[in-house]
Amino acid sequence: MIEINGKACSFEKGDTVLDVARANDIDIPTLCHLKDTTPTGACRICLVEADGANNLIASCDTPACEGMKVQTHSERVVAARKGILELLLSSGDHYCLLCESNGDCELQDLSIEYKADGRCLPETGRKSSVEDSDALILRDFSKCIHCGRCVKACNEIQMHDVLSFGHEEGSPKIFAGDNETLRESDCRFCGECVQACPTGALLEKKALGKGKVRDEQKVRTTCPYCGVGCQLWLHVRDDKIVKVTGVDEGLPNKGRTCVKGRFGYDFIYNKDRLTKPLIKQKNGEYKEAEWDETLDLIASKFQTFIEESGADSVAGISCARSINEDNYQMQKLFRTVFRTNNIDHCART
Repeated sequence: MIEINGKACSFEKGDTVLDVARANDIDIPTLCHLKDTTPTGACRICLVEADGANNLIASCDTPACEGMKVQTHSERVVAARKGILELLLSSGDHYCLLCESNGDCELQDLSIEYKADGRCLPETGRKSSVEDSDALILRDFSKCIHCGRCVKACNEIQMHDVLSFGHEEGSPKIFAGDNETLRESDCRFCGECVQACPTGALLEKKALGKGKVRDEQKVRTTCPYCGVGCQLWLHVRDDKIVKVTGVDEGLPNKGRTCVKGRFGYDFIYNKDRLTKPLIKQKNGEYKEAEWDETLDLIASKFQTFIEESGADSVAGISCARSINEDNYQMQKLFRTVFRTNNIDHCART
């Protein structure tokens, strides 16, 4: 057992102090910590006070030990966190009112909570340094706090190994492989780094200038691109999707997405998208029809072909984008209703 803020808490071997605290609904703020990745202890916001320790310890990478007594919000801890936030704010271009992440920024939330504004320290002079050569992701290095969450998301969650820590002119910087720009790297543009970023350093370019987070409505849906069934949040404003994020606890993806799932939502607004079935007329033109009429026509055509030429005169090709249940029903339809084994799948080869 360990004691956190006077509360006795059990733990398993390998648990960190932060793990134990969160399992017991005890708040310890973090910036660099990213679930399901190895701890870095980079931001030091998760500092806590432990009996017998001369210095404050980072709870995210300190193993829980039997008999440990921890205070998460002592005067010493609160002062240290505020000092760290002051350093972070003064080291970059963090003007919240002009930032696209205003209202959706973990650094901003903590700064408000700890009453830090960065004014008590001189500015470092690191101003806007934007990399926007790609159509999907904008990187503003002046808002980067070098927490490393984007690197962890890329390398340990998505396993792409594109982002890495580096230095430029003596200052730390996040690089995309051996190149500075994402466009020139091996980036898959899954956007996991954008979702992991706690500040406005990484942004979806398609969402820029489309309003504030407080005006958004989140709608949960299933990604339409394949049969995996990834769970997504649609961020909707004025009945338009402005961006897409993964559902952190949603199965099977647990927040992960691919480039299509995160950025490929524009097709629903394409003027050429079909919204109703079309039936070809004798003159070669197509007319819109209702689903009942369309399905009745398809059924009658199948029945005619089978009666005239036998069951093997029809065949079906199932789609990899369909869910497993739909593919199962498709083959059952052909094998048990049409009585033919002429059913194939587009991904078989």
